[in-house]
Amino acid sequence: LYRVDPGGEPTAISPEPSVARGFRWGEPTWLDDRWLVCVRESHEPHVVDSHGEAMNELVAIPVDGSAAADPSLVRTLVSGPDFVHSPALRGDQLAWVQWDHPRMPWDGTELMLATIDRDGAGQPVGVDEVRLVAGGAEESVIQPGFTAAGDLVFCTDRTGWWNPWRLPADNASGGGIEAVIAEGGVEAEIGGALWVGGLRWWAEAPDGALITSFTHDGADGLARIGVDGQLVELATPFTEVGQVVNGTDGRVLVVAGTPVAEGAPYAVDVTQPTEDELDDPNAVRSGDAETATVVLDRLRPARDLGIGTEWFSHPTSVSFRSADGRAAHALHYPPLNAEVEGPDGEQPPLVVMIHGGPTSAARNRLDLAKQFWTSRGFAVVDVNYGASTGYGRPYRNLLQDAWGVVDVEDAVAAARYLAGEQLVDGDRLAIRGGSAGGYTTLAALCFHDVFRAGASHYGVADLAALATETHKFESRYLDGLVGPWPEAEATYAARSPIHHTDGFSAPLIVLQGSEDEVVPPNQAEMIVDALAAKAIPHAYLLFEGEQHGFRQAANIIRALEAELWFYGRVFGFDPADSIEPVEGAVGL
Repeated sequence: LYRVDPGGEPTAISPEPSVARGFRWGEPTWLDDRWLVCVRESHEPHVVDSHGEAMNELVAIPVDGSAAADPSLVRTLVSGPDFVHSPALRGDQLAWVQWDHPRMPWDGTELMLATIDRDGAGQPVGVDEVRLVAGGAEESVIQPGFTAAGDLVFCTDRTGWWNPWRLPADNASGGGIEAVIAEGGVEAEIGGALWVGGLRWWAEAPDGALITSFTHDGADGLARIGVDGQLVELATPFTEVGQVVNGTDGRVLVVAGTPVAEGAPYAVDVTQPTEDELDDPNAVRSGDAETATVVLDRLRPARDLGIGTEWFSHPTSVSFRSADGRAAHALHYPPLNAEVEGPDGEQPPLVVMIHGGPTSAARNRLDLAKQFWTSRGFAVVDVNYGASTGYGRPYRNLLQDAWGVVDVEDAVAAARYLAGEQLVDGDRLAIRGGSAGGYTTLAALCFHDVFRAGASHYGVADLAALATETHKFESRYLDGLVGPWPEAEATYAARSPIHHTDGFSAPLIVLQGSEDEVVPPNQAEMIVDALAAKAIPHAYLLFEGEQHGFRQAANIIRALEAELWFYGRVFGFDPADSIEPVEGAVGL
């Protein structure tokens, strides 16, 4: 951790670890003008040896830099849970979220509230009066924060949907919690999967109302929840909202995007605008929501993509029946090219996209990777298979003990649905995904015969390796998705494509990083060897220096173009792009 004074140089305020990255710090928040409270994850050898893994704690650290020389000045406040997260402070009141293995934070967390103890010199030394506010094994509580009136507000999915609730300030000594939204809430997600620190879905307006993001039917929006509990959707162009935080001058800051504009920071003013604001050329006036006029001030100019919006395909949210008649969801992008149209009477080929996570989601936003395919004549369907966030807790729980089953069923059902609706060519169906999405891709090709081609980007082929060789946060993730390891070893083997390579029959392109430690290259090479043994057309590209997820622009471009070349060979067309063939491709 570093402190930077205005005009000064960074000064370390945290002690030097004994090994590289031995201390990892997150979510710092001010306790007072002398101390910060933050999460510390210790990877110090003696800690890992005694606990069997890294140790997460809430600590207080002085901002004057004294702890850099004297590590004892870092004061432990909360220790014991496997994970501590999201510290929030009001005076000496400290709220935080915690959970233990094998739960993930979208499975179940506890919201705790305590008072910080101080010694005679006023230095924090621990916590007292610790109480459980909400949460448990079957309730996910996220983003605690205090309002100006002293209420502790948080998002919980106790109703089946993440919605804001609160512990009123006058009940902090032992009273109950209550819903912020009238009539118990709404069937929309005001919250999300807690993959990283610092995620924010609500902020307080000057009048005490909450400005929140929400997700419904595959798209995001902004809403205002008045002090009377009434929720009003704000009329904005946004279809994706990533962050909602308090700004200055009573405004709320958001990071948001649309189907034709990349995500960018905006200041949102939901009060009556001044004449200067109305005359501001950067302001976007987006209509009235009851008595609140929404003024959006874009804080950073849009990146010049060099592409007109007439090139961008807009998605439609679709729902369809998957296995056992249950509902599944996706975003369908029709092909669109501003200069050419597809042949009359011919339906386009389809690329089925599988998001990672698997507890992530496809969102209605400008994604140039999708537009790459739609501008070249492909339809795209981005599948929000069971486990995707944005559709409530029961939908998110569909993948419990069912990874490699439900996600694959939903991907297959999405392709069949679009073919049945005559929106795509049922004989030219491809599936692609990376990491967890790559696992679903491989499983769909291994255990089903619906797809004519596939592309695995650093896809998981061996679930057992993933369960035993990962970092602390995900180290027990597969307990819920597949089963406890090693007790469920047979299930891991049954669902791992690497053990069922005889099931492959469709052409496959495999794209892999040479330094990937999550999915080592040997997994990709075993799949490629199996394809070669069965004389199945395939291509393999190993990118030197890349890890789990490609980061070099040249490699990202090459991977996309190689995949397009591959589909051209399989589906029998010549891409308009000038693309170097994949060296060593077999049967193409």
